Amino acid sequence: MTNIHPTAVIEDGAVIGEGVRIGPFCVVGPQVSLGDDVELKSHVAVAGETSIGAGTSIFPFASIGHQAQDLKFRGEKATLTIGEGCIIREGVTINPGTEAGGSSTTIGDNCAFLANSHVGHDSHLGSRIILSNNVMIAGHVDVGDNVIFGGGSAVIQFARIGRNAFVGGLSGLENDLIPFGMVTGNRAKLGGLNLIGLKRANFPREQIHALRAAYRDLFESTEGTLRSRAEAIAAEMTDQPLVRTVTDFILEKDDRRFCTPGLED
Repeated sequence: MTNIHPTAVIEDGAVIGEGVRIGPFCVVGPQVSLGDDVELKSHVAVAGETSIGAGTSIFPFASIGHQAQDLKFRGEKATLTIGEGCIIREGVTINPGTEAGGSSTTIGDNCAFLANSHVGHDSHLGSRIILSNNVMIAGHVDVGDNVIFGGGSAVIQFARIGRNAFVGGLSGLENDLIPFGMVTGNRAKLGGLNLIGLKRANFPREQIHALRAAYRDLFESTEGTLRSRAEAIAAEMTDQPLVRTVTDFILEKDDRRFCTPGLED
């Protein structure tokens, strides 16, 4: 049963699913769509052409779908799509897209955005991602599934972060981070593989061993460039899916810089 507090403002045109709960002093804009069993605790503001998936909970003073923090924005049509089962805690800000960046921001299912974290315009986040308190994701950032961000970390515009990676608290990420990688520091340096995350994800031991060997060849060798080493490993280890995830990420674009253990490659 839908339950809307009498002090909440639901503008004409908003689509409200079954079982939605909207607490005191919330504001829901006319182009907003709330899926079944969404809960807005209190003092939540949802604006713009924003779709929120079933079962997502949003806590007080979150600002979702308001105008992108981009000085070039001129009111063009843009969207924000948030998946199912997400937790959005106090003071979180998530912005829609801009025309220059593809006009959309997207977030997958079962993500957790802890207090005062931010997702900028035109970013695309996968599923089961955790942003700890005060994490800052700039515009145009791509994040794979199962990534964890420690508190106070920051990601520069246009960065890519591969699946199952870990970004340590207070890290400043200014280059792409490979899948399964782990970085710390300001500016962030690659500290190895996210072995704890790999084990928690129940990847087979032999695949983890192959990934560790490939990591050594990628980042401890001094022969050739990072790209040439990735090409060689991809050709050699065609039957190792975790390794191919990393090499495909490196080879996908030829104009990117990557987090490395020390010197940039």
